[in-house]
Amino acid sequence: MEKLDRWQDDELTDEQRDAILERIAQGVVRRGMSAPAVLFLELNKPLAFVASQSLLVLTPFLAPFVGIENVHRVSRLLEKRENVERLVERIEQLEHERQQEQSSCNTPSRKSGPC
Repeated sequence: MEKLDRWQDDELTDEQRDAILERIAQGVVRRGMSAPAVLFLELNKPLAFVASQSLLVLTPFLAPFVGIENVHRVSRLLEKRENVERLVERIEQLEHERQQEQSSCNTPSRKSGPC
């Protein structure tokens, strides 16, 4: 029982938080879902805490697919609205970098490179 209650007291470290946000942001950008993800996150930012609590309720159903520790980490991440804002900013930053890379690859003056 002690192990089950322990996760509630653990705060995410800045490194853990940033690693989770980075992984989510890269996945969103890689799939080309930046605009819908940012729209969804901005619209639902006021509900972030409710979403974090909903994850706790849905843990028995989600845990077999993604792992109980991952559900708890994301729940802790969503408890604070500023983390949602950090995620939006990181998605926008990665998308901007991706667009810059694509535009530099499409310019005729580009000699040769990894494009």
